[in-house]
Amino acid sequence: MSYLPIEDHGIIGNLYTAALVGMDGTIDWLCLPAFDSPSVFCSILDDEKGGHFALRPVEYTRSQQLYLPDTNVLLTRFFSPEGLAETLDFMPIMTRQGERHRLVRNVRVIRGRMDFRVECLPAFDYARRGHSVSVGRSGAVFASGRYCLGLATDLRLEERARGAAGAQFTLGTGERATFVLAHLREGEGPGEILSDVGFEELLHSTLGYWRRWLSNCTYQGRWREMVHRSALVLKLMVYDPTGALVASPTMGLPERIGGDRNWDYRYT
Repeated sequence: MSYLPIEDHGIIGNLYTAALVGMDGTIDWLCLPAFDSPSVFCSILDDEKGGHFALRPVEYTRSQQLYLPDTNVLLTRFFSPEGLAETLDFMPIMTRQGERHRLVRNVRVIRGRMDFRVECLPAFDYARRGHSVSVGRSGAVFASGRYCLGLATDLRLEERARGAAGAQFTLGTGERATFVLAHLREGEGPGEILSDVGFEELLHSTLGYWRRWLSNCTYQGRWREMVHRSALVLKLMVYDPTGALVASPTMGLPERIGGDRNWDYRYT
């Protein structure tokens, strides 16, 4: 892996925490279950030790990112000589107490036939704690002491080096694959495998939440799209249990790789 410019990322979240998704299909920053929890993925800080959740075509020529209108559901589009694919990344808003924190990734081929790779390699507590991985029919469980993550999918995953789980698979036009990363209680399985219908229901529920929230905005000026996007991103910085606004979804990042000047990036 290599470091992406910070501007080559999108952000998703569930009002408890947030994840950064690179234009290469890699989630390189996520703390669970809250903004101030230890990291699960932080390869934005160390691409060798930091951990990541990568989902992308084996070969592609370029990619682009955009949000589905008036939402924080992120779409990444991959172009290749073999076809066109899109991934949707989002974190469902928790509406009931006791719900799991989940991150949903769905990849679909729009045109052609394409090979993909997926790899999930957590690095718990800023890569200071080791973990075990257990792979089964419904996905994988990553355990570090009492802290557990599940990756649920109907694809057959295999255990890989350093405690990763991954697969290589092929999709044709109209075919899709879904992955659900969940924060688990100790001893639980990977979690629920989403059917196509289940995925669509969860997607539409998440889209509906963001669009209902944004409908309260009364601004109608010439910069409407920019104001709406700014509002949606700032809403992602709110910690729902208290209403507090975090300064930034990440910690301090270096001005230059290998340099000695780090910045807090007080985004809000």
